[in-house]
Amino acid sequence: MAKKTTRQESDLLGAREVPASALYGVQTLRAIENFHISGNPLSNYPNFIKGLAITKKGAAIANAQVEMISQEQADAICAACDDLLNGLYHDQFPVDMIQGGAGTSTNMNANEVIANLALERMGHKRGEYEFCSPNDVVNASQSTNDAYPCAIHMAMYLEHLEFIPHIEALIKSLEKKAKEFSKVIKMGRTQLQDAVPMTLGQTFSAFAAALRLEIKNLNAASEEFLTVNMGATAIGTGICSKPGYSKACVAALKKITGWKVRLADNLVEATSATACLVQYSTALKRLCLRTNKICNDLRLMSSGPRCGFGEIHLPERQPGSSIMPGKVNPVIPEVMNQVAYKVIGNDLCISFAGDNGQLELNVMEPVIAYSAFESIHLLANGLDTLRTLCIDGIEANVDRCRQLVEGSIGIVTMLNPIIGYKQSTKIAKEASQTGRGVYELVLEHGLLTKEQLDKVLVPENMIEPVDLTKVIKKK
Repeated sequence: MAKKTTRQESDLLGAREVPASALYGVQTLRAIENFHISGNPLSNYPNFIKGLAITKKGAAIANAQVEMISQEQADAICAACDDLLNGLYHDQFPVDMIQGGAGTSTNMNANEVIANLALERMGHKRGEYEFCSPNDVVNASQSTNDAYPCAIHMAMYLEHLEFIPHIEALIKSLEKKAKEFSKVIKMGRTQLQDAVPMTLGQTFSAFAAALRLEIKNLNAASEEFLTVNMGATAIGTGICSKPGYSKACVAALKKITGWKVRLADNLVEATSATACLVQYSTALKRLCLRTNKICNDLRLMSSGPRCGFGEIHLPERQPGSSIMPGKVNPVIPEVMNQVAYKVIGNDLCISFAGDNGQLELNVMEPVIAYSAFESIHLLANGLDTLRTLCIDGIEANVDRCRQLVEGSIGIVTMLNPIIGYKQSTKIAKEASQTGRGVYELVLEHGLLTKEQLDKVLVPENMIEPVDLTKVIKKK
């Protein structure tokens, strides 16, 4: 006799045949059929599944304490959640990330998988829900409207902790280049016009400092994920939960994660709120703006190689044209720019979705979560690519940098304290009219000797305030 390949399960809409091998059940099956949207199932986001497991484990522990479920059921649920936390059975989460129903399909996917794993641990068959129901036991004292956002919060905090090292690695690379280029003199520019001399090292040091500020901002934003609304159930009133459940659940979540998880002050407000996700997305957007600035500067400084700035040389990664021989493009900064634009677009999506909280619930949480996860993953990949395939291999074109400084009119600003503003203006005007360099004209007019000028134009004098009148008197 052939082994049966399906089992029958039923829900509000009737009975359906579910694959016998599946850990998920009928409600997940309906979601598979209904939502062919992004092509990205929950299984592509392991931290989201872990967030669901953390949430369900915390709920099970609390439910046993308030005697909503048996200790046997709680132990089996906790063991199932531990399997998910260890990376097992993630393929049993096939529901699309973007879905209607405010996340109910995701919540039920988790409930069904955990229920069937628990059933097997208790010695029962998959689908024998009279012993451990996805709704009555795994989802006890919960609604999608508290369990789903809590899972998102736990997942996003995991994502954040894993994401920050990508930024820190890039910062270290930039700081290494700052040190390597600390003696390379170059021309600083404002409004794309020559300004005053600086070092190439200062440019890269500023890049690193900018990203450090963004880590601080992201860390501050991420702390809001540790505020949860467990026990709110449907709309924040706690219907279908017992007194003491919320407190016990939050205590369990703290113990499971080791994080400072806290209960929201007002559960009705928290149940319809997505502000923490909007805030974190805005922090990611800020990071993108900083990173874009770095990439745009790299593209400008490497432009040429002969008819542009040509101050730095980016690693050559691929031929740059199908028709122009010898052309090499700055493809890595370019792809990072595009990553940033996509994340900025996701931020707009999250903002609109966050604005759509109506009455006691925001039903747009699925697209918010999807966009937030996508943004972090894109940025992590983009930052690693920028670091390994671009920043680490950048070389300074020292002679070109020096040539541009010596040929620039802006260099005269540095000489103001020595030859005076009036004399500096004359030199600047003559340089502009004749096309000759300030360095050359200062020597020609006998305002400074070559030895004095070379003493002034050393990198050390451009890093911090210096009394240049004393510098030129040194022997």
